Amino acid sequence: MKIALIPIDNRPVCYNLAQEIANIDSSLELFLPDRKLLGGLRSVADIEGILNWLANLEDVDATIISLDTIAYGGLIPSRRSKDNINEIKDRLEKFKDKFKGKVYAFSSIMRISDNNINEEEKKYWDEFGKKIFEYSYNFHKEGSDKSDVPERILTDYLATRQRNFQTNKMYLDWLEEGIFDTLVFSKDDCAEFGLNVLESEILSRIIKGKNLPALVKTGADEIPLTLMARAISDWKCKNTEVPKISTKFLAPQYKDLISNYEDISIEKSVQAQIELAGCKLAEEQDSDLVLIVNNFEEIQGEIVMKIKTKPFDAMFEPPQKPFMVADVRFANGADNKFIAKLLKKPLDFKNFYGYSGWNTSANSLGSLICAGIVRFFAEDFNEEAFKRLQAVRFLDDWAYQANVRQGLKGKRKTVNGKQNELRPDVRMLKKLMLPYEKKLQKILGIESEIKYQFPWKRFFEIEILTK
Repeated sequence: MKIALIPIDNRPVCYNLAQEIANIDSSLELFLPDRKLLGGLRSVADIEGILNWLANLEDVDATIISLDTIAYGGLIPSRRSKDNINEIKDRLEKFKDKFKGKVYAFSSIMRISDNNINEEEKKYWDEFGKKIFEYSYNFHKEGSDKSDVPERILTDYLATRQRNFQTNKMYLDWLEEGIFDTLVFSKDDCAEFGLNVLESEILSRIIKGKNLPALVKTGADEIPLTLMARAISDWKCKNTEVPKISTKFLAPQYKDLISNYEDISIEKSVQAQIELAGCKLAEEQDSDLVLIVNNFEEIQGEIVMKIKTKPFDAMFEPPQKPFMVADVRFANGADNKFIAKLLKKPLDFKNFYGYSGWNTSANSLGSLICAGIVRFFAEDFNEEAFKRLQAVRFLDDWAYQANVRQGLKGKRKTVNGKQNELRPDVRMLKKLMLPYEKKLQKILGIESEIKYQFPWKRFFEIEILTK
């Protein structure tokens, strides 16, 4: 099968991870535009370059498209771009007849971060971010339009939201025209109430009223991976039953709790990711794969934000059939006590289909299910590539996010004669990661030269390169 993918941006989890998962099946061909063409934290994608890449691409069976990339130049530019709706429509029209194969498209519903950090937002977010969040929350929940945000800033923010919302409604028109086979709207970093949740409700009503093949899902960065799983399931199961996945929550009495940065329960988030991947929920005795969910009790923890929660403290015995593990007791990082139990015994690579504890619950679930589906359907299973993928996930989600990141110190960068910007130190990172590397190389049975980078020059994410 041949799949083309236009990612959200150039982060490792958006670019490298897709290729690392595809490598599990040597018969699967994944085509990606040159990484230099994609947007970053402070850069906008080369949209014309991506258009040329797409136009010259050989025939493929499926195309997975981040519409934010071709409309705005990336996920973060979608929140910052000053382009008006007509400029965006003109840009999108150039792509309309260039899509190939079965088309799986996704677009984000613009997030509303509950903080005063403008790293990924417009400049005014550092002063008014939390107040904009409060306005949005109260407007949706109570119908209140009272706000302490200066009028000019609130007007600009609402205009940006309206432009993006109108663009999303336009995609529904394209869907009716048959441009897309499947369309997904992703709810990125959301709460129970907010303008983004309100927009999702409006889009859902339009979709239901017109009976369109579109979905509104909680999550963002993992959506292209979940759609890759869906494309493969669609391709492989034209005349057969889709893969059946059962779920096993390690804290089942708490599966109705809502994860950080999401607006639905962890149980519903799991079900939604399974559905989006083109799979079917089933009882364990009838399932092809078991999805083990290390879910949280009372509140989801987050180590870097110093949000504590009760770690896993029970016995863990893996099932005697193919299984994969979503470690979501903490957001953005592994549960150390659970990992100790998971890795206490040698992993059975006949039945172990993968691990993920990446960022939000939806991020972990979507990427994990994608890897599980690629392995399940693999015509030419590459065990070495599978083990390398697991090395990256354990090193990132467990070693770095749950442990090393907390003790990592950076260097001050001098700007205009002043030391005012803390930059990560790669050499220090390598030194602290080395004990985890050695442990995982023994567990996974691989010998790899491992290098690290900070692709966006910040502590939030790392890039892990294995050879």
